Amino acid sequence: MTISQSTTQLETLYEVSQILAAGARQQEALASVLNILDKNLGLARGTITLLSLDGDEIKIEAAHNLSQRQSRKITYRIGEGVTGKVMQTGKPIIVRKVSQEPLFLNRFERWNVTKQDLSFICVPISIDSDTIGTISVDRPFEENAPLEEEMRILTIVASIITNDLRSRRQAAIGRRQLEDENLKLRYELEDRFRPENIIGNSNAMRDVYRQIHQVAAAETTVLIRGQSGTGKELVAHAIHFSSPRSKGSFVKINCAALNENLLESELFGHEKGAFTGATQTRKGRLEDANDGTIFLDEIGDFSPTIQVKLLRLLQEREFERVGSNQTLKTNARIITATNCDLEKAVDKGTFRQDLYYRINVFPILLPPLRDRKDDILLLADFFTERYAKKMNKDIRRISTPAINMMVAYHWPGNVRELENCIERAVLLSGDGVIHGYHLPPTLQTSDASGTIGVGSLTERTSLFERDLIIDSLKRCNGNLAASSRDLNTTARIIRYKVKELGIDPKRYGKAKGKL
Repeated sequence: MTISQSTTQLETLYEVSQILAAGARQQEALASVLNILDKNLGLARGTITLLSLDGDEIKIEAAHNLSQRQSRKITYRIGEGVTGKVMQTGKPIIVRKVSQEPLFLNRFERWNVTKQDLSFICVPISIDSDTIGTISVDRPFEENAPLEEEMRILTIVASIITNDLRSRRQAAIGRRQLEDENLKLRYELEDRFRPENIIGNSNAMRDVYRQIHQVAAAETTVLIRGQSGTGKELVAHAIHFSSPRSKGSFVKINCAALNENLLESELFGHEKGAFTGATQTRKGRLEDANDGTIFLDEIGDFSPTIQVKLLRLLQEREFERVGSNQTLKTNARIITATNCDLEKAVDKGTFRQDLYYRINVFPILLPPLRDRKDDILLLADFFTERYAKKMNKDIRRISTPAINMMVAYHWPGNVRELENCIERAVLLSGDGVIHGYHLPPTLQTSDASGTIGVGSLTERTSLFERDLIIDSLKRCNGNLAASSRDLNTTARIIRYKVKELGIDPKRYGKAKGKL
């Protein structure tokens, strides 16, 4: 080797180290390294491959004169071709004539294009004793080409790349650990916010949990809004039992179930002889709720007379029993709920505007079930377990067609309707599985349910995957590692799928938490 060649090699190694030290994105830095090898040493059409994180495939990270779109199409398996062989053995390979090497796969089809025989060099990129990638080049075939010398240079370049990849990988692992820790802390924090009596992990319900946590410790009047069957009473329960008043009474009144006179008596109480049938003095529910919480459901159905009295109650915390002039005080916290459009009622004059502003201090909007599809299976599993225990039945799972029907349905009756459907299905099931034909006809007919089909191919695939993983987690008592072996896949893929599909492995462990 001449002094000029030696100088060129040293300059090449220096430039490679400078490129990697600049801290550019990994693919850009490696592509620049391949450009330098071509420009300075004539080592053309270089390729750098890296082992995928799951260890199943060898993927192209950078390739000289090859677009990313083309690169993504080309992969190798361990032991496949020259590249796969180098990855498998951790030893470099020189192919003097690719036309005479059966291992050479010619995936890039460069030999076909050039119509000229090529020489090929491939060396491993290793961290410690693990081969994580390869760097390869080719050059026009020459009888006396210094391939061993070029392989030596390529090996040095691979070692420089190894150091860069090691630091990048350590930084990536650090970032991933930090992200995982942040995610774990966030979920732990959200678990603290999540009331024990409410089921759901969807983003919409997480917002509700945060609002419950924010308002529970205060004395603020809360207005819970949402369609019938969405669980407004459960939210009121959660606010009360998360508040300093949790040891006090939780008193609820369904305002729509009583006429005006009965509602007034029920709420404020009455004196003996106040009306026909009032044979004795009776305390109202407001007095029962002193030091606790009173929940007024369907407040939109209040009559104008009751609205006036409620407004005074909210402003002054004072009221009189029916038939009495004695003013009583209450410190009960008031939580209200409605499924009515109060703004329209105010516009029509059927609901007082000043009362609306008094109760609408901290509104919580409960989403309909059709807007929280991620929670349908969690709720279905919960109700299945409840009614299976109640009916003394061994229900092991819900079939995929039944899951498809439930996810596709628009649930006008919300959670209450879902609960009724599951109760019926558990009653009808005779083989330990809830099938689609156990569900009500409205879920089985697209016209009746307002739905067409059961979603796209992606949605159906996700549902099938979810069903398989949940069945496996049940068999493995929630153990992800055991489940990965059960499904003949890697623990990393199972963890990814569990996160992607919103599955909580803890629910299937031996020691189940409260639902």
